[in-house]
Amino acid sequence: MEETEGIEVYDSFEDMGLTDKVLRGIYAYGFEKPSEIQKRGIVQMMEGKDIIAQAQSGTGKTATFTIGMLESLDLSSNTNQVLIMSHTRELSQQIYNVITQISKYLKVNINLSVGGISVSDNISSLRRNPHIIIGTPGRVLDMIHKKFIKVNTLKMLILDEADEMLSHIFINQIYDIFQNLPPKIQVCLFSATMNQNFFSITQKFMRDPVKILVKTEELTLEGIKQFYIDLEKNEFKYDTLCDIYSNISISQSIIYCNSIKIVDIISNKLNNDNFTVACIHGNMNQQERNSVIKDFRDGKSRVLISTDLLSRGIDIQQISIVINYDIPKNVDSYIHRIGRSGRYGRKGVAINFVTNNDREQLSSIEKYYNTDIPELPNLEVLNI
Repeated sequence: MEETEGIEVYDSFEDMGLTDKVLRGIYAYGFEKPSEIQKRGIVQMMEGKDIIAQAQSGTGKTATFTIGMLESLDLSSNTNQVLIMSHTRELSQQIYNVITQISKYLKVNINLSVGGISVSDNISSLRRNPHIIIGTPGRVLDMIHKKFIKVNTLKMLILDEADEMLSHIFINQIYDIFQNLPPKIQVCLFSATMNQNFFSITQKFMRDPVKILVKTEELTLEGIKQFYIDLEKNEFKYDTLCDIYSNISISQSIIYCNSIKIVDIISNKLNNDNFTVACIHGNMNQQERNSVIKDFRDGKSRVLISTDLLSRGIDIQQISIVINYDIPKNVDSYIHRIGRSGRYGRKGVAINFVTNNDREQLSSIEKYYNTDIPELPNLEVLNI
């Protein structure tokens, strides 16, 4: 799928015609100049166009649709105007946080509709007619069916990590939601990865979308050094992990595993061996998950062990190393995992533990991203 020709590129936020209060929010948030996706996507949203935007993790996708969406609001009207959906509670919370900060000089009413928030609190918030509703498909659909989301006034729908949103897990809910939306609603999709099936689905509910795409071979993030460690067997992984943490200085890191069982096993082992670590996975309740992420953000724990639950959209700026304790089973997941380090141009390292059974999958990842992942020569290169 080709990028739409003739998309205008804006090299500064001032050139985009943004309002003063939005500009102040952007600079207060810490942006100085727009990223590549922001240079091309914000104004297209402001012009009311349907958009399919692809950019890797850590390049400012959330801020792109936040700015474009804020400029499209009619703040004189207390009505539901924008619906933003993502596939996890954590990512929805992250989006809520970004919008809250960038809109700090505007009088914007924002609602978060996700599991983990009581239905009564959710309904109470929706009764105040928020301009922006952020949520996960299940809770959003429930609120639409119960008439607490006023769909007739919605003018924009944003799907973040849209590849997940249009996967078989959520697609029926998404279709159901679309059946309830105004036919001319502006639709904006954002994701790091997309495939042909994705585009065939979007044809059903988008009108001549502007496509802002990054070629697959460009998706491996600049500034992230990637290595693998050849371990032959799974039994060798834990001792190697201990060697890394014993011999080098790491600010903060995330370890990814393919199952909740492995997360729990290595978390318990590391804690027993006097390493301070925390873990997060889908079997924890929302309050526990929020607490773990907050402690990690605040630096109370320096090592976080996770399933792919955390691989999308959670913006923790200090991460310097990502370790794939297990190689991801899906090549698309690789970019989301390693995108947790080196965000916004910082330097980072990704280390892949590779057993004899993983070599074929590592080769598939290299081929998919048109990249070469060398063997780690020594631990000294990890001191970043």
